[in-house]
Amino acid sequence: MSKKITAKKFIANVVFAVAAQVISLSISFITILIVPKFIEPLQYSYWQSYVLYVGYVGILNFGLLHGLLLRYAKYDYDELDKARIRSQLYVMLALTSAAAVAACFVFGFVMDGDYKTVAILVAIGAVTKNIVTYSDYMFQITNRISKYAIEAIIQRGVYGVIVVILLCLRVQDFVWFCAADLCGDAVAIIFGMIFNRGLFFGAPIKLKAAFVELKTNVSAGAILLLAALSSTFIAGSAKMIIQWRWGELLFGQVSFAFSLSNIALTFVQAVSTVLFPSLKRVEEQRLPEIYSGVRNAISPLLVVAMNCYFIGCWILKMWLPKYSDSLVYLGILLPLIIYSSKVNLLTNNYLKVYRKEKTMLIVNVASIVLGVIAFALCAYVFNNLMALLICIIAVIMFNSIVSEICVMRIIKVKIIKEHIYESIMTVAFILCASLLKLWVGLAVYAGACAIYLLLNYKTVASLIKSIFKRGKKAEPAGAEDTLPAAPADSPGSPDQSPPQNPAP
Repeated sequence: MSKKITAKKFIANVVFAVAAQVISLSISFITILIVPKFIEPLQYSYWQSYVLYVGYVGILNFGLLHGLLLRYAKYDYDELDKARIRSQLYVMLALTSAAAVAACFVFGFVMDGDYKTVAILVAIGAVTKNIVTYSDYMFQITNRISKYAIEAIIQRGVYGVIVVILLCLRVQDFVWFCAADLCGDAVAIIFGMIFNRGLFFGAPIKLKAAFVELKTNVSAGAILLLAALSSTFIAGSAKMIIQWRWGELLFGQVSFAFSLSNIALTFVQAVSTVLFPSLKRVEEQRLPEIYSGVRNAISPLLVVAMNCYFIGCWILKMWLPKYSDSLVYLGILLPLIIYSSKVNLLTNNYLKVYRKEKTMLIVNVASIVLGVIAFALCAYVFNNLMALLICIIAVIMFNSIVSEICVMRIIKVKIIKEHIYESIMTVAFILCASLLKLWVGLAVYAGACAIYLLLNYKTVASLIKSIFKRGKKAEPAGAEDTLPAAPADSPGSPDQSPPQNPAP
C-alpha cells in the first residue's frame, strides 16, 4: 500500500532536495564563477557548447522515462513490477547506444576540429545522462527523495572535485571539463544501481510484452518529453542562433549570463522534484488551494531577490572583468527566473497532474515558433543582440502567462492582477539594470519593490503569518497533516492505494 505524503514528510523531502541543490549550487559557483577566471574564453565557449547540446539528449528516450513517471508516480518501491520496468531500461539502453554510435560516425565525417570533439562528447553523454535520469525518476516515483538527493550530490560532487583538480593543474582544454561531467554521471549510475538494484538487474519480461509496455510508456510520455524539451528550447534556440550568427566568443559571453540567471532556478527545481509526486497523492479538491499558496510565496520572493543583481554586478566586475559585457546581458535576462520558476514549479506540474501534456506541448511549440522567428529577425535582419535578448524575455513571459491561463481554467482560480504587477516589475528591472548606474538602479528598483509589496500587502502578510504559524505549531504525536498548501492546515485523505505489481 503506497504511503501518503504527510506535511512532515513533504517538508523533509523538500529539505533533502534543497540540500542536494545547495551542493549543486556550490559546484555551480565553481563552474560559473571560478572556471572562467582561469581558462581562456574560447575554451569556455566550447565547454558551454557541450553543456548546451547535452541538455537535449533526453529526446533519445522518446518519452519512455516520462511515461514511467506519469504512470507509476503513485507507487512505492515494493509495489513496482520490477521486471516490467527494467525491461524498459534495457530497451532504452539499446536505442540510445545505437543512436550514440551512429552519431559518432556521422559527426566524425561531417565536422572538423573542436566541433567534432564536442559532438562526440555529447554522443557519450546521451547514454550516461539517460541512465542517470532513469535512476533519478525511479527515486522520485517511489518517493525516496533522500536517495535522489544523495545521488545528485554524488554526481555534482564528483564533477566539482575533478574540476577543482583540473584548475589546480592549470588545465585549459575544455575536453577535460566535459569528461569531468561524464565521470560524475558514471559514479551516480553506480549509486543508482546499488539502491535501485531490482530495477537494474534481473531477467526482463518477454520481448513482445516489453515492446507493448514500451509503446504504452512512449504514448504516455512522448508529448510530455516534447513539452519539457520545447520549454527549455525557447532559450536554447536563442543561444544556438547567437552561436551561429556571432561566433563562439560572444556565445560564451551570453552563456555566462544565462548560467548566472539559472543559479536561482536550482532551488526551484529542487522543490519541483518533490512537488509532482506529492501532488499526485493529494486529493483533487485541494489542488487549487496549494497552487495559490505556492504561487503567492514564490512571486514576491523572486521579485525582491532581483535586487541582488546590483550588488552581484559590483562584485563580479572586479572578479571577472573580461566578462563585464555578460553582466549587461544578465540585466536583461534575469527576470526570466520569475517566469521560468512558475513554469517549472507550478504550471508544468499541474498540467502533468491533470494529464494535459498536449496543452503543454501546444503552448511550448507556439512559443518556440514565435521565438525562433523573432530571434532570427533580430540576428539576421536587424543584427541586434540586445533586441534578441529582450525577445527571449518576451517569449518566456508569453509562455508562462499562457500556460498559467490554461491551468487557471482547470482549477478555476483567477490571477490577473498578479500578471500585471509582475510584468511592470520586469520592465522596471530591465530599465533600471540597462539605463541607470549601478547604485542608482538599485535605489530605484528597491523603491519599485516597496510599492509592489505594499500593493500585495495582504498576500505578503498572509505568507509571513503562515510561516510563523507553522514554525510555532507542534505536531501532536501520531497526527499526520497532509501536504500543506499555503496558510491552510486542513488535512486531506490520500489517493486510493494501487494494487501490488500493477499491470499497465
